[in-house]
Amino acid sequence: MGLMSFLRNRAGYILTGAMAVAILAFLLGDVVKSGTPFWAKNQNRVGEINGEKIDYQEFNQQVDQTAEMFKQQMGGGNLTPQMKSYAVQQVWNQLLQKEILKGEIEKIGLDVSKNELNDLVTGKNPSNQIVQAFSNPQTGQFDRNQLLTFISQVNTSGNAQAAQQWEMLLAAVKEERLNSKYSSLLNNSVYVTSLEANDEYQQRNKLANFNYLLLDYASVKDNEIKVTDADYQAYYDEHKNSFKNQEETRSIEYAVVDARPTAKDINFAKETINKLKTELATAANDSLFASINSDNKYPYAFVKKGQLSPALDSVVFNAPAGSIVGPFESNGTLEIAKVVQTTVGPDSVKASHILLNPTAEGGVQKALAKADSIKGLLAKGEKFSTLAVQFSTDEASKVNGGELGTLTRGRMPAVIEDAIFNSKTGDIKIVESQYGVQIIKIENSIGSTKYVKAAIVDKAIISGKETLNNAHSKANAFLTVATAQNFAQEAQKLGLKTTTASRVLAMDNTLDGNEAPRELIKWAFDAKKGDISDRVFETEQSYILARLVDVQPKGIVPLESIKKDIEVAVKNTVKAKLLKEKMNAALSGASSLAQVGQKLGKTPVAVENIVLANPVIPGVSQENKVVGTVFGLQPNKPSKAIEGTQGIFAVQVNAFVNPAAIPDLNEQKKQILASKTQRAWASIFRALQDKAEITDNRVKFF
Repeated sequence: MGLMSFLRNRAGYILTGAMAVAILAFLLGDVVKSGTPFWAKNQNRVGEINGEKIDYQEFNQQVDQTAEMFKQQMGGGNLTPQMKSYAVQQVWNQLLQKEILKGEIEKIGLDVSKNELNDLVTGKNPSNQIVQAFSNPQTGQFDRNQLLTFISQVNTSGNAQAAQQWEMLLAAVKEERLNSKYSSLLNNSVYVTSLEANDEYQQRNKLANFNYLLLDYASVKDNEIKVTDADYQAYYDEHKNSFKNQEETRSIEYAVVDARPTAKDINFAKETINKLKTELATAANDSLFASINSDNKYPYAFVKKGQLSPALDSVVFNAPAGSIVGPFESNGTLEIAKVVQTTVGPDSVKASHILLNPTAEGGVQKALAKADSIKGLLAKGEKFSTLAVQFSTDEASKVNGGELGTLTRGRMPAVIEDAIFNSKTGDIKIVESQYGVQIIKIENSIGSTKYVKAAIVDKAIISGKETLNNAHSKANAFLTVATAQNFAQEAQKLGLKTTTASRVLAMDNTLDGNEAPRELIKWAFDAKKGDISDRVFETEQSYILARLVDVQPKGIVPLESIKKDIEVAVKNTVKAKLLKEKMNAALSGASSLAQVGQKLGKTPVAVENIVLANPVIPGVSQENKVVGTVFGLQPNKPSKAIEGTQGIFAVQVNAFVNPAAIPDLNEQKKQILASKTQRAWASIFRALQDKAEITDNRVKFF
């Protein structure tokens, strides 16, 4: 199949390994074009990381490649906004890591020698990227011969595209090695002492049995307390670091007009699919009918149980050929299927082939005649591998005697798949396909499963024109009357509910977990506080109108911006003062928790087998301060009042149950070290990122 065929077939594998290097290449390239005005260059800048300017055109190329890879991994279909968003984020994250680590690696002088790079490519243990790029797609096994053949062709063919991809892959291998060296240096700086290991073991295995009394914050009504600005300020000052924005955020108030399908729309979809069911029964060409009439173009191929939607999957494998099943509803679509053929066959086949090029042989008929001659030689005892080396034009497989490895269904043209999976071990078939003329030998058939070929037709349940027009009219009516002052009131008049999403990031594509158009987020990051959107934003099933409530800058968020968010917590701190006085009064002069309970009119609650590593009081909440206090107490003595998350507590330890000695101290240290190393790397990179000079303009473009 040659070098270009290899590139086409392996593009996804090479892309995965080389993507990071392509990004580096454009960063190191000259992004300042001669004669371009300064303002124009800045307009096309996605961002800047430690002085490295990121040009939109180059960045977008990487996004498109990554999005395409996502699409392939998801089985094809259309590129969704979510896929695009994930692609943008992945490319940006790769750039962040690349540029931030590049500076650190250069500082300490790490490098990869020529011999080291050669060993990573052709040595006994090649780089993961090399293994991934040159693995047999059917078996998943690394094919060293394929690698060596490719290198030889790159060096001799003069193919510029192949040479460029190879250089990109080598650069990616080198970069991966440098990052690995840097990571190893950091990992080797992390250690665990015997004292730490023993302390960790105690936290996870020492048990506490204790009683507690709780004065719940909910027992004090809000109208019984007075919250002042000073209370807000005190809480804010104490927890200021919790209100730090890593990047600028927005608070957006929004109203959603529902445009989902109505009962009328659902009935119309059912009528349509039932009509198609009748027509499918008499269709002259089942696969063509399905292709023309189905919203999703399902492959017309043999499938096994588990590969269809649950409803179809539960029926078609028990239905006789010629029957039509459905309609069934699945993920917003109605499905029908005509069972065309059933068979029991192998799950996979090991095969070899000899590929002939009809053009080189002087036409298809001459190629078929030559294939018959080769088949005759095989019948006389000639070795298939010898003839493959002599006659095959598939350079990737001929070096292995024509071996194709293990093949599975659904990966080949129908004519080849039928020949392979309808044969038995030892059979030799001649097949004509778009690749040429092939002599295929079945080396081994593996497994035996029931397969069904079905013509599947589905219709999405979508909102009709009337539904969409009504929803759009309602949204426009709201847009006409809404102002910054009456946004919520006017929404309520139209039966709409307003919600405020806080701390929305520039690259988010949701509001409170619900789908939101990127155009809405982009508007919010270009608007001023108090602005109302001058348009209706659309999703697949709704129309959204928005108001920009607040802008929270990068860094410590001002008190006014988070005042509403901390309202409950501040009220609880005020309530805590009242309840603490009440608890301390009851504790005064008491020698047991039972006596404290009598004063409060409460019965102490007993809990058992609590560990410090999991400070949860059953039926209450996670109470770090309370459980931490427990493990610092002497048994049979009541504690002081403790301010918890749920209320004010008093506790008394009944007993501790100490664990046996650590069975294996070294194993304990290894487990802690693994966890500590993972956390350390994340913390170190976060620190490097905080220190880096980063300008992120992605919201202007995506």
